[in-house]
Amino acid sequence: MAQRSDYKRKKYRGNNAPKGRTVIVKESNTLLPFLFQLLNQQSKSSVKALLKHRQISLNGRVATQFDLPVNPGDQIEISYERGKVEFSHSLLQIVYEDDFLLIADKKPGLLSSASKNVTERTAFSMLSAYLKKNDPRSRLFLLNPLDRETSGLILFARNKGVQQMFLDNWNRMVTCRSFNVVVHGKPEKESGLLQTNQEVAEGEKVVITSVSGRETIMRYNTLRSNGTYSQLEVFQEAGKKSIIKEQMERMGCPVVGSDSEMETRNPLGRLGIHAHKLCLKHPETGKEVCFESPYPASFKSIVK
Repeated sequence: MAQRSDYKRKKYRGNNAPKGRTVIVKESNTLLPFLFQLLNQQSKSSVKALLKHRQISLNGRVATQFDLPVNPGDQIEISYERGKVEFSHSLLQIVYEDDFLLIADKKPGLLSSASKNVTERTAFSMLSAYLKKNDPRSRLFLLNPLDRETSGLILFARNKGVQQMFLDNWNRMVTCRSFNVVVHGKPEKESGLLQTNQEVAEGEKVVITSVSGRETIMRYNTLRSNGTYSQLEVFQEAGKKSIIKEQMERMGCPVVGSDSEMETRNPLGRLGIHAHKLCLKHPETGKEVCFESPYPASFKSIVK
């Protein structure tokens, strides 16, 4: 129970996250057909749910009646903040949700998604079930899966169009993604690239690996160290695949909890990787929104 209460005390920041949108009517119509046309990427049942949950306003007044007339110059407001069944789970918390995105924070020990042969509950399955309680036709698309033992922020698209937008423009849409990492020992350099066997001039970027034709480039900074353990911030500069464990092992500073031979001296009792920060361009507004999930206090305490 202590773990759950600590989890609920965590605070998240979403800078400039859109709370809704406003549109001006250009042609005479009735409200529901107007909304169907405006929100044509959403299912009709999800559009109807906006009226049911009092998320639609007409000229400043909440509208729930589907056949209200709308005329040129009328102002329609659509709120992304809806009153619906709360999602609650000790291993997973929703950080942000609207009709385009869902961002969640998961604890270690929970799979992001599962293969056909895995039947246990996952972040994807739990969030999908939650959304379908409000709209049976809701769909969810996982954009950045985390390993089972990695905690932190995971990103989902709420429709196929948004999913494709991120898949086609990942490096442009995701403006910052960083991980807080605890490793054994101390890197020789305070900061640098997670290098492969390639030999390059100091300061040049290194292509670590290739994922579907896209480069994955990561850079680390040492936050603090006591020689035995070090806490790092790892920034993903390009690509979406995380290769932290493999590259830190290559540097001679394996991530705490990643090597079975070191389990007897793992003071964290878990893998030392936390997806700490995520900034992206909102697919509807184009504005940058940023979210942070505080790293566990134990990450800092073991390097004192």
